[in-house]
Amino acid sequence: MKIFIVGATGRVGSRIVNYALKGGHEVVALVRQPDKLAAVDGKLTLFQGDARNEADIRLAMQGADVAVSALGTDGTTTLSESISIMIDEMSRQGIQRIVTVGTAGILQSRTNPELLRYQSAESKRRSTFAAEEHQRVYELLKNSDLDWTIVCPTFLPDGEPVGEYRVERDYLPEGGTSISVGDTAEFTYRQINSGAYSCTRVGIAY
Repeated sequence: MKIFIVGATGRVGSRIVNYALKGGHEVVALVRQPDKLAAVDGKLTLFQGDARNEADIRLAMQGADVAVSALGTDGTTTLSESISIMIDEMSRQGIQRIVTVGTAGILQSRTNPELLRYQSAESKRRSTFAAEEHQRVYELLKNSDLDWTIVCPTFLPDGEPVGEYRVERDYLPEGGTSISVGDTAEFTYRQINSGAYSCTRVGIAY
């Protein structure tokens, strides 16, 4: 399988790349700074470019079977701009499956089910910009014809995978307060070939 990924140099993205390479897949990563990706493998191709540039995404995505976004939010609209371009290009190239890493803030609130978590008292966020960006991605995917999954971790400390965690469709597992980068990356990677959470958000926490 050929996997196209943006956000490959980040904490979660770099681990997803490693999982994919260990799984024997071909990986194509669109990156701004190739030297920030430590993985070296004959099945890894790095395209230097901008995730907001339509031509860069079109070129790097050629021949991919699935797309992955592990882009974070950086105080700009890079994330939603990139996903919008990716959706259009996937439709153009006939690629159906996309897996993205979101945030628990865009899951449904348990106390106010008509609200998202970041909009409710469940959230302790002082700034909502990042959650709003992830919500834009959710809306874009929900209104597309793609087969999508958004993995929504809660507080995300560095750490190796434990292998034992809880997941729940559309909600954060009750009482969940954290999930390691390692376990988030491992679960996200497994969704590439799984239809268990097709066209939905999935909360992940210990």
